[in-house]
Amino acid sequence: MVDLVLFHAQILKEWRIELEGKSQNTIFQNPTVVKLGFVSFFADVASEMLYPVTPIFLTTVLGASMASVGLIEGIAESIASLLKTYSGSWSDRLSKRKPFIIAGYFFGAISKPLIGMSGSWSGVLFARGIDRAGKGLRSAPRDAMIADSVVPEMRGAAFGLHRGMDTLGATVGPLLAVLFLSMNPSDLRSLYFWALIPGLFSVLILFSVKEPTHLQGEARAWKNPFAAWGEMSPSFKRYVFAWGVFSFTNSSDVFLLMKAKASGHSTQTVILLFCAYNLTYALSSPWLGQLSDKISRKKLLVGGLFVFALVYGSFGLTTTPWHFWFLFLCYGIYMGATEGVGKALAVDLAPKNRKGTALGLLGTITGICTIIASTVAGTLWDLAGSTWPFIFGSAGAILAALLLVVAINKDESEKR
Repeated sequence: MVDLVLFHAQILKEWRIELEGKSQNTIFQNPTVVKLGFVSFFADVASEMLYPVTPIFLTTVLGASMASVGLIEGIAESIASLLKTYSGSWSDRLSKRKPFIIAGYFFGAISKPLIGMSGSWSGVLFARGIDRAGKGLRSAPRDAMIADSVVPEMRGAAFGLHRGMDTLGATVGPLLAVLFLSMNPSDLRSLYFWALIPGLFSVLILFSVKEPTHLQGEARAWKNPFAAWGEMSPSFKRYVFAWGVFSFTNSSDVFLLMKAKASGHSTQTVILLFCAYNLTYALSSPWLGQLSDKISRKKLLVGGLFVFALVYGSFGLTTTPWHFWFLFLCYGIYMGATEGVGKALAVDLAPKNRKGTALGLLGTITGICTIIASTVAGTLWDLAGSTWPFIFGSAGAILAALLLVVAINKDESEKR
């Protein structure tokens, strides 16, 4: 773990040297990006302690079906998705990001023990709803604050660093869960209460984050956030459509974990697989984000989608235990090439004063499609077997990659 921290420190040092001539506001010197990275680190320690455990908790402790797991994830993500556009647009109108970010992370923290207290899957649904409401409140304003805090030439690096630190927390969290379960193998409920501690710590850090000074005093008249769709560039609209097609078939990652579990892995091994995925994601995201500042972001996204298609197709067909280690590592590369890079591209293609709204629209539209994907995946799993949710996702990624190739062509000059 020390080596991983030193690795990220070396990345920061190299970015500082390379970008010194372009801007005094380097990633290394930018307190907003770094602090938000630590906020996401601790929040993800809390969340990812539980993420690989929750589907197992639902199915083995509470007796929920896979269709119920898909329904919970779909409804929870729908809450987050619908709030993203409104919180992003509202933060644009007020020219304030911080209140939304603090409230969002606080909701996420207090939701953890509520899951542990649940006696049925409906209780988990309620708690997950609170958690995802927090995500919906904070995500677009936080990402807009990151974009506000750096020059356009450094957006990919900023989002890549943030996703790397976020995912480093997602690596540490499951390892803590493995340590806890090794001492208390049958006590899943207590884990949800321990997760409250890093969640609250992330909220405390936020009070030291300052709003970007150039936003102050720029409050604007209210406008329906969905009406702002008309202000977006044609390439932004085509990009969101292509990504929405992908999201329509991209179900929750809980199905990857349950596939590994169904193939004979122990709970601890499933968590370690999830750690391997997050570690690859954390290592690749800063590099690929920085790379996207130098080459076409679209090329990275298309490449990432083809990696996803290959990985998902393989998940559906394999039952060999060691294959899952390789597939989870490759899945981390897909995430590193798409998550932060996709947000940077959305900001590139959005009007300058609508960053929060653009990021919210992207999150809402793709999130609503993910609701359908998770529900369909759970139903396919129950009715047709565990292979078909992954074949469905693989086909959707290929179609979306082809759409993305033509989605941003000559209008890509609008970038930056």
